[in-house]
Amino acid sequence: DPSPGLLVHPPAGTSLDEAHSAIELWEHYSGKPLDSAQKLMVELMMAEDESGRWAARTTGRGESRQNGKGDELEVMEAWGLVQRGEWVLHTAHELATAKSAQRRLVDFLELHKDLRRLIRQVRYANSDRSIELINGSIIVYRTRTTGGGRGLDDISRLVVDEAQWAQEEQLASSLPILAANPNPQTNFVGSAGIEGRSDWWWSMRLRALRAIAGEDAGAFGYMEHTAERVELSQDGKVVSELPDVNDRAEWYGANPALGVRIEEAFLDEQLQNLGERLFAREHLNVWDPYPNQSGGFLPVEEWGELTVDDPKPAGVCWGLAVSEHGAVFASAGRLGKDLYVDVVAAEEGTDWVVERAQQGFRGKPRHIRVHPGAPEGSFIRPLRDAGIEVDEVASRAYAQACGEFLDALKNGTIRHLGQAELDRAVRAVQRRDHGSDGLWVWAEPPDVDVAALRAATIALSGVEKRRPPTIHVYEES
Repeated sequence: DPSPGLLVHPPAGTSLDEAHSAIELWEHYSGKPLDSAQKLMVELMMAEDESGRWAARTTGRGESRQNGKGDELEVMEAWGLVQRGEWVLHTAHELATAKSAQRRLVDFLELHKDLRRLIRQVRYANSDRSIELINGSIIVYRTRTTGGGRGLDDISRLVVDEAQWAQEEQLASSLPILAANPNPQTNFVGSAGIEGRSDWWWSMRLRALRAIAGEDAGAFGYMEHTAERVELSQDGKVVSELPDVNDRAEWYGANPALGVRIEEAFLDEQLQNLGERLFAREHLNVWDPYPNQSGGFLPVEEWGELTVDDPKPAGVCWGLAVSEHGAVFASAGRLGKDLYVDVVAAEEGTDWVVERAQQGFRGKPRHIRVHPGAPEGSFIRPLRDAGIEVDEVASRAYAQACGEFLDALKNGTIRHLGQAELDRAVRAVQRRDHGSDGLWVWAEPPDVDVAALRAATIALSGVEKRRPPTIHVYEES
């Protein structure tokens, strides 16, 4: 079996007796063997300290889909219900996932009569989905909401499935229910982090990385199978080395179930269907980059130091960007040797766009740059019908302007006014690959409107590139 890419043992663990008993019970009644990786994760979750309490108060499990994480949880949950009388809250992002987890455990208990007779009641209503045994134990299944854990008391175990989608407010409603239990545990299980969605899940991974780097992580255990080589640099930044997605050895390293429950032919087809980036995330557990640290996100501190008060840019171009929130006109030009960008109009909705473009900006001619493949592309015809000259910005030119923006920011050769719309976009924006030749474009997070940055970048694509000075050499006659 492949070794985990990341592994943190709970430091106080002294006994695995209960873990091994739970594995034995599950394998006996299910008729299936666990693989070594699954057994190791059960040991991490169920290791006990000298007092007989769980050595880890919190555990995390990162792994690609369809590798058997559900079996690992089922081993622990079945043991907790049958042998410990636990009260468990099992949460998931999707209702279908919660239903599947309940159905699996019901099937496990009903398969043999000596377990079946322990069942007192099974409820299948979406608002009341649970399994209750005659010994008083119960497991409740819920989808995560900001109030999903409220109203429950004396829960001893909280399971957070699909942790890549977990949000802070959802966890805030669930985590406090463990407070009154003398031996609580929270188990987070998920696949690769998704850009703009997995900030909290990233905090769990960072805790593991810090523990591996030698920091005290407390009563914590974590295991992750991934083809990504990831660690913390000396200054605490996330450093990631991405795998060759066509290397089948990487496939096996990230998927303990490959060759057992997953076939190579299936992954072959997935690579063709998903493309390299999504295949790496979904099947090699390669996380989308950590916000504001690695993966090419903008250096926010440098941006804050590049403001100007009264700019008079030359060679100005105008760009339009549209989002679900509204529209933004931005300008770009040159301030001496530096580039310059700003927001000239930003409002909710889009019914004002054509009229504002007709009015012009700063007395300049009405001449707007638009990316036709983005939402603002729908304004190309209305703008032209209104007599406004429109320059269509090709996808490659836009991607090159994104790179130019980043380079100028890193080199300190771009200036701005410190406007809130641009500042907010620079702090939140991410990036995604564009094509196969190393180009990339801005990737918008779900909760922050970055149209101001897109509009500025579209405008920047039209700014004349600086040419090196012409040097004349005169020879004496």
